[in-house]
Amino acid sequence: MKTIGIIGGGQLGMMLAEEIKSLGGKSICLDPNPKCSASFVCDDIVVAKYDDLAGLNELGEKSNVITYEFENVPSEQLKYIMDKFNIPQGIRPLFDSQNRIREKENAKAHGLNPPKFFRILSLDDLKNGIKELGYPCVYKTTTLGYDGHGQVLLKSDADIEKCTPYLNGEGILEEFIKYDFETSVIVVRDKNKSITFPMGINKHKKGILDLCIVDKELPIFKKIQDSAKKFMESCDYYGILAIEFFVKGDDFYFNEMAPRPHNSGHYTIEGVTTNQYRELAKFLLGIELEEPKLKSPTIMKNILGFDYENMKKLSNSSDIHIHDYHKEEVRERRKMAHITFTNTTYDKYEKDYKNLFCEEE
Repeated sequence: MKTIGIIGGGQLGMMLAEEIKSLGGKSICLDPNPKCSASFVCDDIVVAKYDDLAGLNELGEKSNVITYEFENVPSEQLKYIMDKFNIPQGIRPLFDSQNRIREKENAKAHGLNPPKFFRILSLDDLKNGIKELGYPCVYKTTTLGYDGHGQVLLKSDADIEKCTPYLNGEGILEEFIKYDFETSVIVVRDKNKSITFPMGINKHKKGILDLCIVDKELPIFKKIQDSAKKFMESCDYYGILAIEFFVKGDDFYFNEMAPRPHNSGHYTIEGVTTNQYRELAKFLLGIELEEPKLKSPTIMKNILGFDYENMKKLSNSSDIHIHDYHKEEVRERRKMAHITFTNTTYDKYEKDYKNLFCEEE
């Protein structure tokens, strides 16, 4: 029986550990919080910071293979343990995803189409980039930004000062795509094949995913899935990769990628014949991958802290599936849980469930 070591103990690690267990494997996570979400499922936990070499070595000694559940694992520490332990995904996809400029240059070099962008190191760089792109455009920090953090939408010169707190480090200025919708594709690749999961439309509120709507197949989804597979193969990545895109008409633009399970793929647990966590677990355990098929129209609702009590108005049923992340501290904009509504179109969600939740915009 193989033991999978997971660097990170958040909800993604928790759901991965659930699938590892269902396949007969064991799991151990490394996290500084002894009561992290994954600790409720994993067979063991190493309580240590992510850059603690002693902790990482302990995780490696107790595991057959190691994976990671978030992008910002220090790549320097991973390099240190690469030769000593088995990391089937390697660290290349992690390294490529940790810097937005490197990420977009890599995407462009391997056949994807990112929006136009400029590297920003100073106020002059920012002003020159704005002249090239025009308004609106988007400034982002190149590292450690997530869920809307470290991002500024620039609509006029009056917004430039909002970037000032970030201009002591490297940034990126991006063309603003007036997209029709956002989507994401999840690919899992082993030595034999690549699989992709059914796709949907992602709706965000204040930079955080609110809904993933998987209730219809659009012709452009097949093009995106094929491009994502080719990209992963061209980069020689293995394991799991999630890629976010902006869709405008018949065109799609690379936004960002994550070499881990993705928030937008939570719906796969109940909505698909297999799920993103299960297929990653199979890759790590050396089990043949399965082609995913959508079982029914499905909606995934992210539950942040301000909706955590509202979630309790619902209970699990054949079409309502509540996943609580067991986090001790409830914070207003912290991801606390998600709900998957199966056999549910977006129209049905709007009619039957939307009014249960806060209307934060």
